[in-house]
Amino acid sequence: MTQFARLIRDVPDFPRKGILFKDITPMLRDQTAFSSSIRALEELHAQDRVDAIAAVESRGFIFGGALALRLGAGFIPIRKPGKLPHDTLSESYALEYGSDTIEIHADAVRRGDRVVLLDDLLATGGTARAGVNLLRKLGAEVVAATFVVELDFLKGRRRLEDVPVNALIHYP
Repeated sequence: MTQFARLIRDVPDFPRKGILFKDITPMLRDQTAFSSSIRALEELHAQDRVDAIAAVESRGFIFGGALALRLGAGFIPIRKPGKLPHDTLSESYALEYGSDTIEIHADAVRRGDRVVLLDDLLATGGTARAGVNLLRKLGAEVVAATFVVELDFLKGRRRLEDVPVNALIHYP
């Protein structure tokens, strides 16, 4: 997926000093690349009989909504605390530069729903692990954890060994 990688820019010291942020917004701006990335995500899950795409705030929403429409699936938002208006479950996790918490509506998943967790980037795996945990607490079968970008050198995939992991772009 080198056609996508060339449109991802490095932003040094964001969101904190010492972090090299992979900015996908130039890729989103390029209609051909964005459309191709959604098609590539669709191809990954075309045979998975997915009931829903659960995407992590906020860049995951961009890909998650589009992918859900392409697969004929529902969309489940996973958000920062206090952003969802109904009863929620939450899960805290460690980041490469601190800690955070995510939430999901308590009624977002029906027991046995086949769900793909989707986010823009896999780094250390903390956010994705928390998302998988939330979905499973609600009774979902997590079909896969899928990402647009994976930072292989941070080994986030190790935290997801019990889930198939996909990524369109890898940074070794």
